[in-house]
Amino acid sequence: MVSPERLLADLVPPRHFAEARFATYRADPAHPSQAAALDRLSELARQVVAPRAGGLRALLARRQAPPAVYLDGGFGVGKTHLLTSLAHAVTEQAGPGVVSVGTFVEYTNLVGALGFLPTVEALATRRLVCIDEFELDDPGDTVLMSRLLRELADRGVALAATSNTLPDALGEGRFAAEDFLREIQALAARFEVLRVDGEDYRHRAVVTEPEPLAAATVREAAHEHPGAVLDAFDDLLGHLGTVHPSRYGAMLDGVELLALTDVHPVHQQEVALRLVVLVDRLYDRDVPVLLGGAAGGEGQDLFTPEMLAGGYRKKYYRALSRLGALAEEGRRLAAADV
Repeated sequence: MVSPERLLADLVPPRHFAEARFATYRADPAHPSQAAALDRLSELARQVVAPRAGGLRALLARRQAPPAVYLDGGFGVGKTHLLTSLAHAVTEQAGPGVVSVGTFVEYTNLVGALGFLPTVEALATRRLVCIDEFELDDPGDTVLMSRLLRELADRGVALAATSNTLPDALGEGRFAAEDFLREIQALAARFEVLRVDGEDYRHRAVVTEPEPLAAATVREAAHEHPGAVLDAFDDLLGHLGTVHPSRYGAMLDGVELLALTDVHPVHQQEVALRLVVLVDRLYDRDVPVLLGGAAGGEGQDLFTPEMLAGGYRKKYYRALSRLGALAEEGRRLAAADV
């Protein structure tokens, strides 16, 4: 069981983005919206850290909604880089403990561990709360997050979020309940939408297009690297089903390389969604991955065509993009051992 204290302590920019700063974001001139988003977030950082007024000015300020921005764009256009750059900028100017950064899932897990009101009290001490990859796995989570953000905004906490669809289109094609759509609309009204156009800088649509690594290569590389963990793909998938997703990050403590043998397409949606969460945690921690294909493995897609066309397709494509980058690094490490 991961303690509530650990969950709160983990709400910081992930290791992959530890060095992300506005100055290191390379806006593509072909997509002016990238530079525009960069400028707006730089301005937002200054707004968040500005000295808070006292007296009548403070009373008037509380009546104004705190800033809330929503970065919308495709995969690999730098939304998380921008989000964590904002978090770093505010922290560097206002000091530690004033910003929380986490994924949608991490915040819902926090509410599950602490309870709703204690979570509000804990996060209300922040000046800025950042939510990466705002998702809709079920209506309950959406209502929960909508209420949480409203409570924080009412207490003067600035908000910043990312996703791959506009706020008022979240859940489109997945749920149709009138009350659920009303919740989405209420949440959408809180945010200033910043579009971030561009190409996926990771340039990975799928991760298994190259010939899969031989099992012997995977095992040898795992043996050579300290901190490597070697697993059969099916064993890993089975284990994920026994661990709550909130623990996937802690499960990777000390793991420097994940080596998998007998990798094959995943056909069950609940299994695929667990794998998506694991890939996100691997990517956060910059853990390279070795993907060894099944002997005579048929099919090059990790997720089925039905999954890639379904309601969770954005999750799957994000996972493929991120896993592709980690697998490329894994191949580089394996090649260095030859």
